[in-house]
Amino acid sequence: MITKTFDPVVRVSHLSKSYGNITALRDVSLDIYTGEILAIVGDNGAGKSTLIKTLSGAIKADSGYIQVGEQSYHFLSPTKAIRLGISAVYQDLALVDCRDVVCNIFLGREIVKAGLLIDRRKMEKEARRVLNSLQVNIPSLKTPVGLLSGGQRQGVAVARAIIQGGNVIIFDEPTAAMGVQESAKVIRLMQELARTGMAVVVISHNLHHVFEIAQRICVLRQGQIAAVCNTMDYQPNQIVELIMGAAHITRAGMGGQIDAAN
Repeated sequence: MITKTFDPVVRVSHLSKSYGNITALRDVSLDIYTGEILAIVGDNGAGKSTLIKTLSGAIKADSGYIQVGEQSYHFLSPTKAIRLGISAVYQDLALVDCRDVVCNIFLGREIVKAGLLIDRRKMEKEARRVLNSLQVNIPSLKTPVGLLSGGQRQGVAVARAIIQGGNVIIFDEPTAAMGVQESAKVIRLMQELARTGMAVVVISHNLHHVFEIAQRICVLRQGQIAAVCNTMDYQPNQIVELIMGAAHITRAGMGGQIDAAN
């Protein structure tokens, strides 16, 4: 049994979601902790995207609730999720390529002075502070983000989430279509976020990256949690077996290391 000595920052309880006759999530319960990287893995159609979109407020579950701190919610709107500190960085990053780094980081949350004028200097100072804390190297904040590398663009998207007050950052396939060097930068970014005490949730098909960065792995299969396990106790081939349904873990766990329903 996986044990924690502190309360989760977010607790997902009995979430279910269907689209007609298709069940995307079925009674999913999961705890998310600060200072930890939790990887969510599973085959296509396993329910990974539905789960994180429910967390970020993009999708409303049919049943179940999300607990943040002491408060429980049956539905989070995107605005409410951000207000509660839950931010998602999707594959498309939702950046405006023709705008510069500062504009993208503060998009929709610009700092104004005298209640009217945009305080560009203060925004640049704050953007640089956050990017430096994340160890994201962007020489000029006036660079249009469309000209940045994949790792730098991820850094801008994460900086925006932090500026919004995020303490739970969800990544959807953050290293997809990236080369080795750019992937390494994104991995280092996620590790830095966890090191500073944030909760990091990452969806990835790359088990090599998962085993490199995650402390726990949640395996989804056909909309249900097949297992939640400590990464250090398992090998990639065992996780593949769980993903494919070739292995079965009981609700009580196996060897005291896996809790199938958390």
